[in-house]
Amino acid sequence: MFVEKHMLAAGTPYATPYYVISSGIPGPVFMMISGIHGNEPASSRAAQGIASRLSRGDLILRSGKLIIVPLVNQIARRKGIRGKPDLNRTFPRGQGTPASHPLSAAVWQLALRNRPSWVLDLHEANGLSQLNPKRVGQSLIISPASRAEGLAKQIVKRMNLTIPHRAYRFNIHYRERAGTSRMAFQRLLGARAVTVETCWSLDYAMRVRMQTEIVSHFLRSQGMIG
Repeated sequence: MFVEKHMLAAGTPYATPYYVISSGIPGPVFMMISGIHGNEPASSRAAQGIASRLSRGDLILRSGKLIIVPLVNQIARRKGIRGKPDLNRTFPRGQGTPASHPLSAAVWQLALRNRPSWVLDLHEANGLSQLNPKRVGQSLIISPASRAEGLAKQIVKRMNLTIPHRAYRFNIHYRERAGTSRMAFQRLLGARAVTVETCWSLDYAMRVRMQTEIVSHFLRSQGMIG
């Protein structure tokens, strides 16, 4: 297993680290991004934790390649804001249409170079989806008829078996919104793309753990970790 650390948007004010972990064994290319919004800390902490465990050798990638961008929007994180403009509305909307922000353009170019078959975009949201179906906290978001639907449903079921408090359990949400990373990866790259949302109102450590567990379920399903 080989772990390389690089800089996304190197030499610009938006520079941020990312990791490429190669198992040396044929398998899927899996991409994980987090921190597109600067006020969603648990998602980035979970992504960085997975990258750190792989870097130390505490976690082994058994097949394929894993690309992790733990904190896409460093500037928004330092300010503790969602970000202006909203970075998750600036990804390409169609073939031949460029991303409209340097950071989303850099993420998109990274994806084009690696052609991931799976992409997880880790986020956090306000409101529990179990209590209000209009909210997306504690949900996996996919597009209608997404090829990720079957596995996403399985993972929601597995997660919910371990969550005693019914209000904290996960749902599947179906949503299409142009300009998001998920829609760009799915429509333009053909990737199975899922947005992961935990809820801000839950304890920080719990959110980090849930994000980590969801990512682990996806990677395990592809035979990438034990």
